[in-house]
Amino acid sequence: MDSQPIFLDVEEELKKYLLCPENLPVHQYEKNQEFWPRKPNPIELLHYENSPLCTTLKVHRNPNTGEIMGFREVPVSSAGTTAKNSMSLNRDPAPQNEATRGNASFVPFWPGSFPLPEQKGASKENELKNDDLLTVPPGFDRGLTFAEDGRTLLNETNQNKPTISSDSPNVINILEIVQQEQDILGTFAVKHEDEKEKTTAIHNSIIPEEEEILKEVPVLNISTVQPHHQSSLKGSEWAVLLDTTKPVTDFEERIPNMAIRFPFELDIFQKLAILQLEQHNHVFVAAHTSAGKTVVAEYAIALSQKHMTRTIYTSPIKALSNQKYRDFKATFKDVGLITGDFQINQTASCLIMTTEILRSMLYCGSDITRDLEYVIFDEVHYINDRERGHVWEQVLIMLPAHVCVILLSATVPNTIEFADWLGRTHQRKVYVVTTYKRPVPLQHYLYTGKGGSSRDNRFKILDADKWLMSAYLKAKESVADKETSNVYQKMTPAQDKTLWTGLVSHLKKHDLLPVVAFTFSRQKCDNNGANLTNLDLTTQKEKSHISLFFNKCIRYLKEPDRNIPQIVTMRDILTRGIGVHHSGILPIIKEIVEMLFQKGLIKLLFATETFAMGVNMPARTVIFDSIRKHDGKELRDLEPAEYIQMAGRAGRRGLDKEGTVIILCKLGMIPHEDNLKKMMLGKPSSLVSQFRLTYGMVLSLLRVESLSVEGMMLRSFREADHQKGMGDIKKELETVNQQLEEISRQQISSYLQPLVKFYESASSYLQARQDIMNTVFASPKVQKVLTPGRILVVTHKGHINKLALLLSQARSKQLQYKVLVLNDPSTCTDKTPNEDLFYYMLGLAQEKVFQPLGTPGHEILTVTPV
Repeated sequence: MDSQPIFLDVEEELKKYLLCPENLPVHQYEKNQEFWPRKPNPIELLHYENSPLCTTLKVHRNPNTGEIMGFREVPVSSAGTTAKNSMSLNRDPAPQNEATRGNASFVPFWPGSFPLPEQKGASKENELKNDDLLTVPPGFDRGLTFAEDGRTLLNETNQNKPTISSDSPNVINILEIVQQEQDILGTFAVKHEDEKEKTTAIHNSIIPEEEEILKEVPVLNISTVQPHHQSSLKGSEWAVLLDTTKPVTDFEERIPNMAIRFPFELDIFQKLAILQLEQHNHVFVAAHTSAGKTVVAEYAIALSQKHMTRTIYTSPIKALSNQKYRDFKATFKDVGLITGDFQINQTASCLIMTTEILRSMLYCGSDITRDLEYVIFDEVHYINDRERGHVWEQVLIMLPAHVCVILLSATVPNTIEFADWLGRTHQRKVYVVTTYKRPVPLQHYLYTGKGGSSRDNRFKILDADKWLMSAYLKAKESVADKETSNVYQKMTPAQDKTLWTGLVSHLKKHDLLPVVAFTFSRQKCDNNGANLTNLDLTTQKEKSHISLFFNKCIRYLKEPDRNIPQIVTMRDILTRGIGVHHSGILPIIKEIVEMLFQKGLIKLLFATETFAMGVNMPARTVIFDSIRKHDGKELRDLEPAEYIQMAGRAGRRGLDKEGTVIILCKLGMIPHEDNLKKMMLGKPSSLVSQFRLTYGMVLSLLRVESLSVEGMMLRSFREADHQKGMGDIKKELETVNQQLEEISRQQISSYLQPLVKFYESASSYLQARQDIMNTVFASPKVQKVLTPGRILVVTHKGHINKLALLLSQARSKQLQYKVLVLNDPSTCTDKTPNEDLFYYMLGLAQEKVFQPLGTPGHEILTVTPV
């Protein structure tokens, strides 16, 4: 049996390697890099991008005649800045197709709420002050000083500083050092005298006649002048509440040429808001529903068109955006609309959009921001929305500083608090205008009828904010004999039809149409509209007008789309004066319903609460199908703000003396007295921050190095109370720092008094010794004593109070000696030695003679007796 060899046959392996080249790795082409031949294209070399202009020309004119005297070239600070590398408003414009919506790769413009960044490089004119420049190079005894032009040579600078020559590096002249110290200390007094002389010269340059005239010039203390119709509440540093109880008598004088004339007399709050718009101030208008807040928005749009700038009108819902587009389009021709459904005339001077789109434009650096003058936020109380409220805060924080903010809201309790936060964020005053009563009062009723004989069971329970208990008890008596045992029982479609038929008949009898019936269910809205087939509320002329308008609106749809069930159903019920409006309706049908209702052709409209969100479509009567709704978490009663918002649709200003609000009591279930009082008489909910971090916001801010998520959080409305106290905290901190500085100054002063006395005494001693030292060393007795081998005490540079052995007298013009001193090799000498005077002071302060530690070393020095 052959055994396997332990070692391979080297000769055999070598033959395989050399005689079989096809096995070499060089022939394994599969692992080689693939090559694609390039085609030369020299034409591309002829195209190049122009470099940005770094300078521009400015005209120098004669101030008296305006004649051009010449030109001067000035640098362009924004040269080379683009939408991808700069947040400046002076950066290059973006492409035309990205000017409106911006681009995700663009950086936003600098927000007005963030402090401006410090300039990395100052101008060359202010880089260094000539007084602080050194003129004598190290190792030189003089330097060169130039004039401001940098070319003219002034007198040579000679620095009278004791220096050590290369021939004798250890020569010490104590007299010159002391003289220099006196000169340095004397410079402060010289400067003080120069300042006095300048002050005296300026004072003497005033002619006596001019002095008399200057004394008679009255001084206007601007800080004491109170603005017209202004009163700032206590504790509101940035919010100013305007008094709407006093009439504005000089409105025509202050604004003789209004940007737009209204065909009616303006209310006081409208005049006050317009006065602030003319001064380009932030305005917060908190007024009741149907009070006329839109007038302020219309004037801002007209004012921006007069100034050739832009205005953006934001709303929380698409229905309000569509309705405002139709209204503003009739008044102002250049109006655009940007929503998720429509994009119309995006280059218009007035753009109407939702708040989310404006936020996207700000983050994407839209060029519209450059020309933007006013941003109008309608229905600001929508900031309380849990899902979308944070969008309002982000937009208000991200707006540039030159944009004027106009806030329109229903009455809320904390308008001053919110305005103070906005003003502190942008460091600008915010003027608050509010109303105290509705222009059209409301009458609140309970309806307990079911049709038939009970169709007139309507009881007034609230009149001018006064609760009528007797009417409430009558309403309970009217249903006392009816079955109310099963509170969970639901009305059948037949009962609903009977109830609505009787109720509409009652309203028509008392001339209370048109009416908006708020129902908190889309399915219920559709069912109510479909069940009332026997109800007809329009005349033949109105039917014809509705049919023509409906067919005109849908004629652009394709034939199959015109026959979908929703369009067929809506055509039928609309011709009978009944409409349905909710988020499930097609956008085109929804817009048709809004326009028909605005024209008064729809007498009964079943709608959800979104219809009340700012849509300016008031009716004579508002009906609540129920006062309980499901908010996604639980079934609850309506909040006072929600009830007021929907009930505020009742009463058309200029058409109705009062608005009617009716609450249906189905199945005889009358709401509890306390619940009704809380809902009708309770205060609206305060504006509460819903700010939260979202992935989109974090990613948008991380794209920009200058902005931070922490900065956005710090400026949110949630941090308003903390930011409000920052001013007091800073003042308190400054006071404490001043107190600490004063205490430390007093302590340091007491500690330094002995040192100051020592310095004065030592300086006097050194000066006196310098005066007599030359005479002493010139005497024959001293020369006879200073012989080689004499032990001396020497202070020279870092050698303080050291014993030295006199070796010999050096050959030089000055009297110098060579000495040998002991040193300690373990101690290092100063790499940056101080002045000689410093060591002489130390020599006087120390009473001991230097003693080396361990094995000493030695050094030979050349010293001069001083």
